[in-house]
Amino acid sequence: MSVNHYQPHVFVLPEDDANRQIVNGFILDINLNSRAIQVLPPAGGWKKVVEKLTKDYASTMRQYPQRMIILLIDFDEDKDRLIYIKHQIPDDLKNRVFVLGVLSEPESLRRDINKSFEKIGEALAKDCSDNTNELWEHDLLIHNKTELDRLISSVKPFLFNLK
Repeated sequence: MSVNHYQPHVFVLPEDDANRQIVNGFILDINLNSRAIQVLPPAGGWKKVVEKLTKDYASTMRQYPQRMIILLIDFDEDKDRLIYIKHQIPDDLKNRVFVLGVLSEPESLRRDINKSFEKIGEALAKDCSDNTNELWEHDLLIHNKTELDRLISSVKPFLFNLK
């Protein structure tokens, strides 16, 4: 299903299929307004995620000011990756682009907590809708805190159907 481009909405650009499966689990959350989120095809690597943002999506983000995008990448234990990616995001879009991901790779998180990628996504969504951080505080996800806080304050009003 396509989102309404004139209402607040989120695109999610996953690096690979494992990240896509996590997002698919996330959007199964009953409290999520699934009409406001669209999962894009996997880009095929974190550098391609950045390239697709700058070459394919930056112009449409300017065309649709209600659009936000989550870049879902593997950090591959690279502590400087977020800084590098943030420098690639056009200045006029920085407040609408969010970079999240597993510190190493999703396969490590899956092994560590013994859940499928989809179940990981469901647990992350539950944390967001319940205002908890159980899984988000895992060693492989805790580095997302600043971006996650920024993201939640931007999308929670329209993305989650909460009382």
